[in-house]
Amino acid sequence: MERDYRRTWSPALGRDMEILRFGTQGRPLVAFPTSQGRFYQWEDFGLVESVAARIDSGELNLWCVDTVDSESWYAPTRPPAQRVARHLEYERYLVQELFKEIGQRPVCAGPSFGAFHAALLTLRHPDRVLGFISLSGVYDPSRWLDGYSDESTYLTNPLAFVPNLTDERYLAPLRDLPCKVIVTGQTDPNVRDSLALADALRQRGVGVKLDLWPGWAHDWQYWKEMLRLYA
Repeated sequence: MERDYRRTWSPALGRDMEILRFGTQGRPLVAFPTSQGRFYQWEDFGLVESVAARIDSGELNLWCVDTVDSESWYAPTRPPAQRVARHLEYERYLVQELFKEIGQRPVCAGPSFGAFHAALLTLRHPDRVLGFISLSGVYDPSRWLDGYSDESTYLTNPLAFVPNLTDERYLAPLRDLPCKVIVTGQTDPNVRDSLALADALRQRGVGVKLDLWPGWAHDWQYWKEMLRLYA
């Protein structure tokens, strides 16, 4: 399996960002780690290996990205407005810099907090991606903002803005995305977020696959099986 490490300067973030790419052919998949995880997490915990056969066959290539979670959502010493602003800088890095490097529309995927990144990026930019695969996610980030709210917090909270979507110029490309998957355990502490997001999308006429697994299902052995099934 071809493995390529890259470290590049991001103008949007004002810092270097690191990436691991696996494979060179097939559909690109942007792989987000869990909360404050690093770009090598998918490799370390077996998610890359779980789809190795599809990478080797040229069906799939992975772009395992870093995050700035510790500078944004998980930065309690920063004012909440700055946390969200930093996330939006990260979004610009992904859309304006990483996607240009990828060269074609990817699917976004991730477990736990990575599921939030995958879903939010897709929901905000349905014209730039092919969809999302969100595993055991949380989709209401207000819990990390100490009660603070403004327009930016609204527009980065899927459970806030999705129920109010009415613009067909936005909804139409969202409905056309070929990959919209939400998977979680039936007793996952955040299962209500998955149910709420799936329901909100369906209410807007956006078909989404909601798969509830028995029990907790919030760990790497489950995510490997989920990824094999849906990637």
